[in-house]
Amino acid sequence: MDLGIVKRAGRKPVVIGFLTFLFPVTLNLIVAGILSGKREMDPVLLKSIWHVAIFQAVTSFHVIVCLLADLKLVNSELGQLAISSSMISGMCSWGLVIVILFITELKYEPFWILLCPLSLIVLIFYVLRPLMVKMIAKTPEGKQVKEGYMLCIFIMVLGTAFLSEVLGHHVVFGATALGIAVPHGPPLGTALENKIESFVSSILLPSYFVLSVSRVDLLSIHSETVFVISMFGLTSFIGKVLGGMLPALFFKVPPVEAFSLGLLVDRQIYSMMVINMLFVSGTFTPVIKFLYDPSRHYKSSNKRTIHHISLNMEFRILAGIYHQDSTPCMIRLLEISNPTAKTPMCCYIVHLVQLVGSSSPLFMYHEPGATAKLPTKDCGRIINAFRLYEQESNGNVIVNLFTSISPFASIHEEVCRLAVEKRTSLVIIPFHMQWRLHGIEDITEARAVNRHILAKAPCSVGILVDRGTLSASKHHFVYKIGIIFVHGRDDREALAYGLRMAKHAKVSLTVIHLIDPAEGAVLSLDMDLDDDIITEFKAASAGKKRHSYITEFVKDSVELITLIRSVQNSYDLILVGRHHRSFSPIFMGLTEWNEFPELGFLGDVLASSDSQCQVSVLVVQQQVYRAGDRMNSAKNLLEDSAETVEIIFESTQGWKDIDISRHRMQPR
Repeated sequence: MDLGIVKRAGRKPVVIGFLTFLFPVTLNLIVAGILSGKREMDPVLLKSIWHVAIFQAVTSFHVIVCLLADLKLVNSELGQLAISSSMISGMCSWGLVIVILFITELKYEPFWILLCPLSLIVLIFYVLRPLMVKMIAKTPEGKQVKEGYMLCIFIMVLGTAFLSEVLGHHVVFGATALGIAVPHGPPLGTALENKIESFVSSILLPSYFVLSVSRVDLLSIHSETVFVISMFGLTSFIGKVLGGMLPALFFKVPPVEAFSLGLLVDRQIYSMMVINMLFVSGTFTPVIKFLYDPSRHYKSSNKRTIHHISLNMEFRILAGIYHQDSTPCMIRLLEISNPTAKTPMCCYIVHLVQLVGSSSPLFMYHEPGATAKLPTKDCGRIINAFRLYEQESNGNVIVNLFTSISPFASIHEEVCRLAVEKRTSLVIIPFHMQWRLHGIEDITEARAVNRHILAKAPCSVGILVDRGTLSASKHHFVYKIGIIFVHGRDDREALAYGLRMAKHAKVSLTVIHLIDPAEGAVLSLDMDLDDDIITEFKAASAGKKRHSYITEFVKDSVELITLIRSVQNSYDLILVGRHHRSFSPIFMGLTEWNEFPELGFLGDVLASSDSQCQVSVLVVQQQVYRAGDRMNSAKNLLEDSAETVEIIFESTQGWKDIDISRHRMQPR
């Protein structure tokens, strides 16, 4: 667990977390008082009614996190709020349970009951935790934790659990305290998760559930017990929903999201009634999934593309990076995007790190000049490289740096939400296969992330296949860029990006227009739009010898591949669109052998394992620009102009982005 969440939590999660603890406990205690005073019941139930009331009302942090992970909501705004709130609520619940257990046992051995757990906590946090910190310090960067260290950790777990039992407390007390003390994240938290996750998830946890359910005897349950326990279940549910909804509504969270938050905070394993657990888990999980879909925010936002913004306006790009080796190529791509004083560029760089060895995700903004602790050494190198690029850009580029440490199953939500809030026109993400000096590195999990971003991004998306040719250009004085243009909106988007690059003094742009003779007489709106942007390129490149336009006629896929292979190694970077008309004769056969569908037909030909292409490739997908979005174009123009004014020059710091849009980590 990352206990730093409690420190970083703002007012909203603290209020919600405390009220989701206070409301159900208060309601259950009131109900317990009413039932015990006015109803005859079984003596055993009467004796334990106060404990049942409290235990039915507590919230478990790790259960909330697991539920959010299953629903793929960890990276959503609702998920972040639920995690922070449940941490606060869970700490309050644990504190109350411990106090009750101490009070219950004080009548037997008052002194020892207080001294023993305090001594165990001191041992764990002031002896065992420093030992674990030393283990981390002695583990070299990028290396695995030694097996001897892992053995020591396992001995600590068994030892603290045994001591807890000997001292008169539950075996879980010592082990849980040690778990909280373990430093989260790599290398130790990651190593522990890799070692024991499968064993715990596949063997221990199912065995625990089987043993727990095997003790349930439905025939022994009396109607009176069912009524009492169900009352506590109902009141705790109402208390948690109200405790989550009311403060959320006060903080102006939308009603549907506030209700979903209430249901999320309510999801718990009812220790007294397995039937309640099944009902709550089986009913409210799909309800939450139905009510809250974070991608709805992206669908309802105004679509933004390169083609539909003026060449004279500020250009906003969001770039994701999985590994520091992608930094040089990404910086070079930003450089040839032609940021100038009249057309400045605002870049949002997100280092995407897979969450392992920790329960809670982390999203942090790296403020210029700040000395905050960085999550990884790679992160520090990426930050330094982009800060240096920003300094060398003479104020034409503003760079905002972020790190997102999240499960790769939902990290795309972070990217899409940031793109919405910052109103970017393009998201660039590296291809999951990355060419290195020692060979090809395949970041398998990143492929699913890229596909999700392609499907849900609120703006255009580019997938960058980095083979090192752009960052280490063979042409010392000019970057040779090639665009293979067929037809369709994605090709137009690629050419629109190329038009920006063509304005750079050190860029030589060649457009190769592939024409199918069979479609020469076809008239359509798509063809008219293709002709318009090609005409725009011809006009912009007139009289400039470094730019050229080539027309090639191809009638089938064989001629297409032959042409591509003849030109593929003539450039430093090739731009292609992702989608074309798949029924066109020139693509016949390519659909059946598509190795990487996320790259489209041409991108797949250039990046497939049997390709002889040795240059970098950028595959561009234009966000669908609906007619309804065009009605808001004037509004978008005004918003962009207003935000450009927000970029002010400070004599001591240079250009600084004081964007006061909604992002939670962005400083005002």
